[in-house]
Amino acid sequence: MADFDKTVVSTRVRLARNLEGYPFPSHLKDEKQAKEIIRHVTSGLSRLDEFKLYFMDGISEAEALSLKENHLISPNLIKTKKYSAALINREENVSIMINEEDHLREQCIVKGYDLNLAYDTMSEIDNHIAKSMKFAYDEQLGFLTACPTNLGTGLRASVMLFLPAMTINGFMPRAIKSISHLGLTVRGIYGEGSQAEGYLYQISNEVTLGVTEEYIISQVKEVVEKICVIEDAQRQNLKNGPSALEIQDDCLRSYGILTNCAKLTCDELIRYSSSVKLGACLGYINLEDVSLIDELCVNMRPSNINAAAEMELTPVERDVYRAQYTAKYLKKHVKR
Repeated sequence: MADFDKTVVSTRVRLARNLEGYPFPSHLKDEKQAKEIIRHVTSGLSRLDEFKLYFMDGISEAEALSLKENHLISPNLIKTKKYSAALINREENVSIMINEEDHLREQCIVKGYDLNLAYDTMSEIDNHIAKSMKFAYDEQLGFLTACPTNLGTGLRASVMLFLPAMTINGFMPRAIKSISHLGLTVRGIYGEGSQAEGYLYQISNEVTLGVTEEYIISQVKEVVEKICVIEDAQRQNLKNGPSALEIQDDCLRSYGILTNCAKLTCDELIRYSSSVKLGACLGYINLEDVSLIDELCVNMRPSNINAAAEMELTPVERDVYRAQYTAKYLKKHVKR
């Protein structure tokens, strides 16, 4: 049985919805229409949970980037800030993006591997919204969306995976090809158009039309679990193979750099911390919980650093802050 805790970073379920009687966001006539949609959605969710409303044109660029770094909003929502907004719950695991590509992009993100929890949470919210407003729906095409690839269920189920061994051993090109033949796709850390960084890959369904929501969830589950089994086997190959000493040395050197450097860029943090995480997975580094590395990388993104410091830091100041924070963080959570 695969060790999902050391491979799966997070699980996300997203639903694309549009309101009947309004043009898609790209064809909204004016700001008044956009604000009307925002008001309807906010009112519809007011009794379900405590959501905080963010108008994209009413928050700073730094706050918007921080929300993006925490995967609560998409880069596209920031680009359309004149007409867009986001509703985010207290736990910050549910966000409703309003007037992005569609009127609604509802998403739930769960730490670790739990597609059922993410799906059930999102379904409850979607059903609640549907009680107070009518979605654009066609008997044959299903939910109507701005992009044809989202027609039907409008559901995207995705799982973020840490796949260092498959990457190092050259398995990813074949895996990506096989996954695409099954109607799924592999993307980078920020979704479509982004690159994989720190050995992180996002696997999600590509087909939404002509299938049920339950089928999509089961299909993504099946593929993810097979990938986790392959990754486990490849990690053993790394640990027992001819390059084992080099792999161990790289992991330990990376830990040494992160706990002793005077300044650290975001790219360097991602590069070295992914090696530290691999070292923890292979038993070379005694880290309390490998997911602590994922939290560290998110917290040390540029906008999140400024938020933590409660001031706008220069790039050099951010690098110094990142180095100091990372060293203390790792020394606290790694048992020697």
